[in-house]
Amino acid sequence: MVPTGEALELARKRDLDLVEIAPNVRPPVCRIMDYGKYKYEQGKKIKKGHQTKVKEIKFHANVGEHDYMTKLRHASDFLEQGHRVKCSLYFRGRENDHREFGFELMKRIIKDCNEIGIPEQEPRMMGKNLIMLITPSKKIEKKSPKSNSATPSKAPAEEAAG
Repeated sequence: MVPTGEALELARKRDLDLVEIAPNVRPPVCRIMDYGKYKYEQGKKIKKGHQTKVKEIKFHANVGEHDYMTKLRHASDFLEQGHRVKCSLYFRGRENDHREFGFELMKRIIKDCNEIGIPEQEPRMMGKNLIMLITPSKKIEKKSPKSNSATPSKAPAEEAAG
């Protein structure tokens, strides 16, 4: 416990700010810190928490079964990690005459992903592209991108010590 005048003097010597942390307790709790830097870091944390990533999976109307399953597996991995998935299908040449094949493929993707994702945006044409957006369903809990089980975790005594 340091008197307020002494704490202000220490803060001025270090070219920092004296910030009141808990004003409702007796005596009030204060901290010497760079308040501008603290506010900047808090803003960065808030922005980082709100980021949603959109991953794109590209298909063609005449995609092979193995390629389809591989791309579907990648899409399901992205959805399980909490990312949104943009499925796009590009029509080339004569494929433009049979766009119904593309819509059938998109319906199949919706059906195959219905357990882990729901279509946020139904399939629609944008030029020569057929685009659909799938979001993770609420019942899926987010997985970490790559969990590393090889690293040992800290023992409870080590965590308490810091």
